[in-house]
This record gives sequence, structure tokens and C-alpha cells, in this order.
Amino acid sequence: MAGREILSVARLGTMEYRAALDLQDALVEARQQGRIGDLLLLLEHPHVYTLGRGASERFIVAPPRDAPIYRVSRGGQVTYHGPGQLVGYPILKLEGAARDVHGYLRALEQILIDALAQCEIAAGRRDGLTGVWVDRRKIASLGIGIRRWTTLHGFAVNVATDLGCFDAIVPCGIEGCVMTSVAAEGRPEISVNAFADLVQERFAALFDYDKLRTIEAAELGQAIERGAPVCEIQS
Repeated sequence: MAGREILSVARLGTMEYRAALDLQDALVEARQQGRIGDLLLLLEHPHVYTLGRGASERFIVAPPRDAPIYRVSRGGQVTYHGPGQLVGYPILKLEGAARDVHGYLRALEQILIDALAQCEIAAGRRDGLTGVWVDRRKIASLGIGIRRWTTLHGFAVNVATDLGCFDAIVPCGIEGCVMTSVAAEGRPEISVNAFADLVQERFAALFDYDKLRTIEAAELGQAIERGAPVCEIQS
């Protein structure tokens, strides 16, 4: 891939899903207008279930009482987000040869495969299916959106997730899909933050950024409000 300059990474801790949607909308608009540079948001959500834009509600087999359900503009079927899961929302402007939806999805998968390899977990792809798998167990899900070639939504990796929360759904609309996690694959000592460190490094390397910079949530909000380029914010 062609070299890029700076990737700004915002580590946002735990964020309500609705707030994350609103933040992505604001950032996509700012990125389209050239007011900010490329960003990667890394965070966790409280318990929530989401449906892709064309997803079928029949894959919610036991509607949860204690978690909201959102239908959103990403691709894919139904999935779960919650504590112990690393969620990544890249806000990137795809240009030139990078305007390849399938290529972008495969790149996200490769980043996660590489990060898992650093945890000594052998993960890969399955023919005809999106996501990352350990044998036939799914450890990471992808569901993206693209507006005028600016990306939003993204990926979710089960690090120390309560896998029982997937029992309420047919994950990703795949009958018989068994979910797994970094902890379940024998690495319970790896935290969400530690795995996020691996992901952001692999993300910057695969997309060929010259520099990776971490920014604070408050600085991110200020950049949106003032129209200051995020890549110029000092962390």
C-alpha cells in the first residue's frame, strides 16, 4: 500500500454505543472535509447487540432484557459487544488503489491475525466468510461502513469477553458458529489494553504510516470543534 503520514490513535476506554456512533459521524464528516487526518478509535462497549443494515432479526434468538439493540449502517448480520472485547473503528480516507472494499476487509483481518500471532494464537480466515478464526471458532468479527470512501465501524476482537453473551444470538448469522476469545485460547493474562497495543502497531505497519501518535479523548473532541487537524495535536 502507498505510504501514509500519521495515524492518530484514540484509546477511549469504555464508551456507550450511541455515543460512539455519534462520534464516528462527526469524525467521518471532519475527515471528508480534510479537517482531521486518519484515525483509529480503540475502545470497549457496555453490553450491546447490533444489527447490520440488512441484517435479519431472526438471528436474535433470545432478546436480551439488559442490553440495547441497535440497527446501524455497517455490513454484516447481528453481533455482540461488551466488556473484555476490543472494538476498533478506523476513520480513514481511502484514495487511489486503496479504494477496494474487499482489500480493505482483508487488510483488517490480517492486522488481527498478526496481532494474535504475537499472542501465540494461530488464527486465520475461512473461505467465503469474513472475520478471523481459530480453527472453526470465531475470535474476531468485522462489519464496516464506507461513506464517500471514508471508513467507519470496523472490527471487534474477543479478548476476555463473556462468551455466554453470544448465546442470545446467532453470531454473524452463521448457524452453529462457536465464538472464542484470547483468554479461551489459553492466554487469560492478556488484557484488552495489552492487545490494543499490538493492534495499533500492526495497523500502522500494514497501512504503511510513517508515524503513530496517541491522542486523548479530550483532544479529539477539541479537534472536531475547532477544526484543528488531529495530526497536529500534541499528546
